Amino acid sequence: MSLDPGLRRLALRTLLAAFPGTSAPGWAVDLVGEGLAGYTLFGYNIAEPAQVATVTAALRAARDDVVIAIDEEGGDVTRLAHTTGSPYPGNAALGAVGDASLTQRVYEAIGAELAAVGVNLNLAPTVDVNTADENPIIGTRSFGADPAQVAAHAAAAVAGLQDAGVAACAKHFPGHGATVADSHLELPTVDAPLDLLRARDLPPFAAVVEAGARSIMTAHIRVPALTGDGPATFSRAALVDLLRGELGFTGAVITDALEMKGAALAAGGTARAAVPALAAGADLLCIGARVDAALVEKVAAEIVGAISGGRLPVARVEEAAARVDALAAWTSRSAPAPVQTADLGYAAARRAVHVEGSLKGMAGLATPLVVQLVASSTIAEGPVPWGLGPHINGTEQVRVAAADAVAADLLARAGTRPIVVVGRHAHRLPEARTLIETLAASHPVAVVEMGWPSRWRPAGARAFVTTYGASYANGRAAAEALGLA
Repeated sequence: MSLDPGLRRLALRTLLAAFPGTSAPGWAVDLVGEGLAGYTLFGYNIAEPAQVATVTAALRAARDDVVIAIDEEGGDVTRLAHTTGSPYPGNAALGAVGDASLTQRVYEAIGAELAAVGVNLNLAPTVDVNTADENPIIGTRSFGADPAQVAAHAAAAVAGLQDAGVAACAKHFPGHGATVADSHLELPTVDAPLDLLRARDLPPFAAVVEAGARSIMTAHIRVPALTGDGPATFSRAALVDLLRGELGFTGAVITDALEMKGAALAAGGTARAAVPALAAGADLLCIGARVDAALVEKVAAEIVGAISGGRLPVARVEEAAARVDALAAWTSRSAPAPVQTADLGYAAARRAVHVEGSLKGMAGLATPLVVQLVASSTIAEGPVPWGLGPHINGTEQVRVAAADAVAADLLARAGTRPIVVVGRHAHRLPEARTLIETLAASHPVAVVEMGWPSRWRPAGARAFVTTYGASYANGRAAAEALGLA
């Protein structure tokens, strides 16, 4: 059955889709002309800057106010630099430096790079207060565990992006930092009273509202005191009463990807998640990464069907589309002049490096054996290269899985050389902790931690180096701190 053309176009105006490949397929361009709000670009869409600019130009030729979004957080979540690692440190490193003006400059530089290739909406910054050390999805994407610190850097990041002419999207409302589950895989619960939420999780969102953030992204998390049994993405109490009513936000509310299990399982599928999200007060629905024309039409049909069946007021969808139009209009302004960014990210990452213990006592550190522990990536991060490898030419490096490594073999390989163990959230793996402490019991060992710092410090290690992230810039800074660059 064909959809009412006017209602279909209205539904499309609320959708942020995706497409495969490094060029925009014909169907993707056609949908823009038919009213689709826009697209999110992922790593698989990106080969190099000129190619990205060609893609965005093709989409913009279909309609000049199309929204073209990306997750370019710097640090561990990068799309433009997914093949090499970001040249900028992420939020944890910037928070560790503690200089909000630096954060603003870094985000302005990121914004300038996005604007240069035609991207006008950055799904950043992450402004969650990471109060759970074992948080599997936020971690180094957060500016820290202190609400006031996160709020200051969140406002600075928004200002930097938007000074570059790119709309910011602060995420993930009402705060994903206290979770110990990944909303890509399940619906996490934050069982906190509203007073705690207001004191701990909401200050950064109040700060970005005050800073003029053009959009805010919802979290697929359950906060029983606020959202009941469902995720915040489906909660009017969260999106209307709290975000708009209490915090005074007037911009566009964007959902996290509806294909994520935290939303899709609660609704009965990606397409079915669209209607409760719109009904709750969301304006722009991010469908996800695995999208084709058929899925876009299925989502639009769900919205049209809900309007026609009286389950979703047409006025609510018109309101959502108008907010998306306003966001698009803001991004259509003329872009400011590019900013100078040479070595900005590296200099920022270098300021974040923290050394405990002493590297001076490790004789022969100029020629150590570097042991990089294999670590998995989150869905948000993707398989982006990390570590010291590109920065230590001439220094022997081996990659091992902690569970398979034999300490005696590594000690024999090192001989008289010291060992530098490079890990990412090493404290989370009992095998990694055991391996490091076994090596350190009889040999000079330094540890480089490139994930979210924990309280664990390996017994016997001569030095513990924290980078607060695993970007290309973080790796370069760590190599320099070790005297290996």
